[in-house]
Amino acid sequence: MIVDFHRENPNAARRISFIEFDSLPFVPIPKPLTDVVLPPSSRSGSSPLVGASPSKRASQLMSSPKAGPSQNAAFHLGIAFPSLVIGRLLLELTSLPALVKDNQQLSSALTSYSNLQEGIYLFRNGVDPYSGGSFRHSPLYLSLFATILPVTGAGSSILWTLCDALGAWALVNIWRARQRVLSSQRDTLVTAVYLLNPYIFLPNLAHSTSSFENTLMLFSLMFASQGRVSAALLSFALLVHLSLSSIVILTPLLLLLLLNPISRLASPKPLRSFGVDFKSLIPYVGEFILYISALTLASTSVSGGWAWIPQTWGASLTLPDLTPNTGLWWYFFTEMFDHFRPFFLMVFSVHLVIYIAPICIKFQYDPLYAAFLLIGILGTFKAYPTLSDPGLFLSMIAIFPEIYPYFRHPIVTALLHLHAALLMPLFNHLWLNQGTGNANFYYASTLVFACSNGAALVDCIWAGLRIAIGADNEGYAVAQE
Repeated sequence: MIVDFHRENPNAARRISFIEFDSLPFVPIPKPLTDVVLPPSSRSGSSPLVGASPSKRASQLMSSPKAGPSQNAAFHLGIAFPSLVIGRLLLELTSLPALVKDNQQLSSALTSYSNLQEGIYLFRNGVDPYSGGSFRHSPLYLSLFATILPVTGAGSSILWTLCDALGAWALVNIWRARQRVLSSQRDTLVTAVYLLNPYIFLPNLAHSTSSFENTLMLFSLMFASQGRVSAALLSFALLVHLSLSSIVILTPLLLLLLLNPISRLASPKPLRSFGVDFKSLIPYVGEFILYISALTLASTSVSGGWAWIPQTWGASLTLPDLTPNTGLWWYFFTEMFDHFRPFFLMVFSVHLVIYIAPICIKFQYDPLYAAFLLIGILGTFKAYPTLSDPGLFLSMIAIFPEIYPYFRHPIVTALLHLHAALLMPLFNHLWLNQGTGNANFYYASTLVFACSNGAALVDCIWAGLRIAIGADNEGYAVAQE
């Protein structure tokens, strides 16, 4: 009986006395979410991918799954994916982008399309765009959009649509790597959740550069899940160069390079039980620093000096632009006396960082889930957020279906998001367009939005911890002390 149990449940604890084993409340194992047959080696007590080198793990992840009825899933994805992308492109080619490009909920001072156009115009005419204090994009944007990439017309619409399409493709590949399959019935759903998410779609329609940041974030996690070290570190270095606050994802990304992305939420174990060699992180960190240094030198060469650093990276730390956005910083520092400003800037910046250690320690056995939670924290508490920041977090919930039964208040969280989504544009219009409201109206709506993001985050943390306990048993209750 014990042998049969461990054959069917390879992740179950092994050292259980006979008396304790006889009293365990066994429940049937649900049908897997994917229609694939795993090889016998993956059913053993320990996964062959744990402790393997990233390059070997990448090849095993791609070769180990054996597709069953997943050909139908690939066919459905082949129809749904182009249809969604074409639909998005048709909307991009209308007059809607011009109407929403300056919306404060869809773009911030660091991601505004109008600011990017202004900086490119100054750059092409020999004027330093960083001398005016309003342009806060990376010099890499200047070099690319001034030479290769289109900044206006249909070309820019195609570019931003392609950006979100690549992000959806990367999210599907993260899901496949987590399930160790080549395709699944859920691929189409994951794609649709990303491309049809209004928090993702509307900022992209406004041509906010936050769409590029989301895609780079997903590419970093995708490459790390596939064991492609250099590609993951290069993508993440580019992301950090464009958005400094994304550095909070570095720790779970490095852990993901050491482990595989499969779900271990239901069977948590200490990281040392996987035989992880932390010394192998040293060359990874060195390679990441090398990429960051190269991008920094390239940006300095493009801009002709170091003035871009305080205008881009420094803006996330010093908050020089108090243009309203969906975040919590702008109103607080608008009302702040200058004497107290440095102290509270330090408090707000450190507050974003203090979550790294507890999240990575608690979910050390599942670094992809730890990265997912930190993305949610980043989208709630960063200095210059847009709707696309929490939108990425909400879209990534689609790749963790195992936590759905353990959500505590999903309906309340959904209604909070709906409430905030209606309040923010309404109060913004009353304040800035109609003149019948004031800044307190809009800031109150952003507080509701922050509460909705926090509720979703807390629900995901609870579900990620609760799943390890298993299904509810009659006569027992799970309580948080």
